[in-house]
Amino acid sequence: MMKFIYFFSMTIFCLSLSLTSCQNAADEQVRNEAREALPQTTPAPATPAAPVTAPATTTTSGSVAHYECPNKCEGGVGANAGNCPVCGTAMAHNQAFHNQPAATTPATPNTAQPAAAAQNAAGEYHYICSKGCAGGAAAAGNCATCGSPLAHNQAFHNN
Repeated sequence: MMKFIYFFSMTIFCLSLSLTSCQNAADEQVRNEAREALPQTTPAPATPAAPVTAPATTTTSGSVAHYECPNKCEGGVGANAGNCPVCGTAMAHNQAFHNQPAATTPATPNTAQPAAAAQNAAGEYHYICSKGCAGGAAAAGNCATCGSPLAHNQAFHNN
């Protein structure tokens, strides 16, 4: 009986392999027919643009263009990747652009924000001691007298 089960399972295994391998040939034929049915597209020839005499875009401190035409066309430079405005060739990245010293911008001084008033016109502090000590502060923190945390005083906003 064991031999029969072994023989039967091997037969099923071989049949499944042969049936699935036959399907692959049909699938490949369908794929080839689909590829042939697709319209053939060819890229349109690049028409050179009219010569542009725009200045090369560079950094403020240097004179090296970020992208340049590999054919070294006059005016074939730019700040972004694209085609040469003279001959239409794809512009190449110019590593020398990154080797320039960086332009320095004048430092903008920090304008100090005016300090928040500790008291309003009615004399109420924005933050007061949670234990009731006299005084208060303009910002959250600890009481200068006892060291307890200051609590927000809603009365500061009411006046």
